[in-house]
Amino acid sequence: IIAARQICKFFTGRLDAPIASSPPFPGNEANYLRAQIARISASTQVSPLGFYQFAEEEGEEDEETPRYSLEENPDFEGIPVSEMAESLSTWVHHVPHILEQGRCIWVNLAEKPEEDVEDEEEGEEEKEKEEEPDEPEPEVGPPLLTPVSEDAEINKTPPWTSKMSSTLVSQFAIAVLRSNLWPGAYSFAFKKKFENIYVGWGLKFTGEGYNPPAPPPTQQAYPSGPEIMEDLEVGLKEKQG
Repeated sequence: IIAARQICKFFTGRLDAPIASSPPFPGNEANYLRAQIARISASTQVSPLGFYQFAEEEGEEDEETPRYSLEENPDFEGIPVSEMAESLSTWVHHVPHILEQGRCIWVNLAEKPEEDVEDEEEGEEEKEKEEEPDEPEPEVGPPLLTPVSEDAEINKTPPWTSKMSSTLVSQFAIAVLRSNLWPGAYSFAFKKKFENIYVGWGLKFTGEGYNPPAPPPTQQAYPSGPEIMEDLEVGLKEKQG
């Protein structure tokens, strides 16, 4: 997912096709398709406010731990179409947000496995203690059931546009929500029903022309020293002198 965010490639339709890009993508088109589906789903899977509710979990609840378990609300009565077409606060995300790390749940990559920790404890008596690096700060994304009205803009482009499917026959109209960040993603709702659909190129709107990320900085040259420098040739006169 991290690599897919850095490239801009059209799909060929062949899942075994290689991905030629800069920076290189570690996989074929099937892997790229899977990454794009995950990104689109995390950003555009929305539902009417109140359709889902947090499921009751057994055990002690930790306020700092995000909740990912949802269930349908049996008491949901639906939201008027006119209200859903006017207010983005009536639509909420029900799929976990993808963090900058490329995961929905943050993982501390600096944490060492238990086996390595045991080996280090055995050798602590013989070796001096070194200063431990600072622990990385955990990434936290928006919680589930966050209204889409809180989504960030890209280059002053609103992330969503809502409207009614018809203003002439309003009694039969449905509420339609269009994603401006993922062109081709639509959501619609009517009474107690809703659905999400995507028909697009699999590319995110960036607001500008695509510019590939800059290459990594060049490595520093090896230090110059007498051990790697060639000796000057000594002439015959100097040898005789």
